[in-house]
Amino acid sequence: MKPLEAGERVLLQDSKGRRYLVTLQAGATFHTHRGRLAHDQLIGNREGEVAATDLGQRLLVLRPTLADWVLKMPRGAQVIYPRVLALMVMAADVQPGMTVLEAGAGSGALSMTLLQALGPSGRLVSFELRPEFAAQARRNVEAWFGKLPDAWDLRDGDVVEGVATVGTVDRVLLDLLEPWLVVPGAAGALEPGGVLVAFVATVPQVMRLVEALDTSRQFGLVETSEAILRPWHVDGLAVRPEHRMIGHTGFLVSARRVSVPWGPAAPVR
Repeated sequence: MKPLEAGERVLLQDSKGRRYLVTLQAGATFHTHRGRLAHDQLIGNREGEVAATDLGQRLLVLRPTLADWVLKMPRGAQVIYPRVLALMVMAADVQPGMTVLEAGAGSGALSMTLLQALGPSGRLVSFELRPEFAAQARRNVEAWFGKLPDAWDLRDGDVVEGVATVGTVDRVLLDLLEPWLVVPGAAGALEPGGVLVAFVATVPQVMRLVEALDTSRQFGLVETSEAILRPWHVDGLAVRPEHRMIGHTGFLVSARRVSVPWGPAAPVR
């Protein structure tokens, strides 16, 4: 790995596990309640080393992962948590070189995750209805990759109206208030065997989306799951679940595009 350079981000962690995301600048100083750390002490060194403030506080120095960036980057819309992003990409089976449709882009968390999975040979078309969210997504994606990726096509507008302009896609990933409205357009855009994955926050949203998928008779393998991660505190003999955890983030609904009508003509009650 190359040495740390001015202009790139580093993650500093203290002995209590507190994390700080810092952009290195020549001549700048990082301040904490336990002293100051000159950026010049880090520039030119390798990551994985330990630096000390002028008051002796030890800080572990690492380059941030995408998960670190997603949790600390500037936000417009609420971001999807990294553990859910990972599950969405796995559930959709996103692979390098595919063409993926995403809506809405929000603050860009899912966009960055998909762009890393697709690689430079893939294509991501993202829709965002609110211009201020689209602008924030552009800034966050550019900050992470260093430039706006050539594989990314971010469009301001409603995916319900715009999905027909995208052409054929391999995957559809949704983070919308009313994802069931996209089902007809997604069915028209997806290749047979293609995957649709939606993140929704509430049970009524799950019910309406699953009903739309079933009623269309153009999707099979409709599945719903909830993403729960339970962190643990491990310190010698003190091993227990963390006192505080995020108990619920949302639900994932996934489905596969089929080429012939599937399922009952109407939902079974």
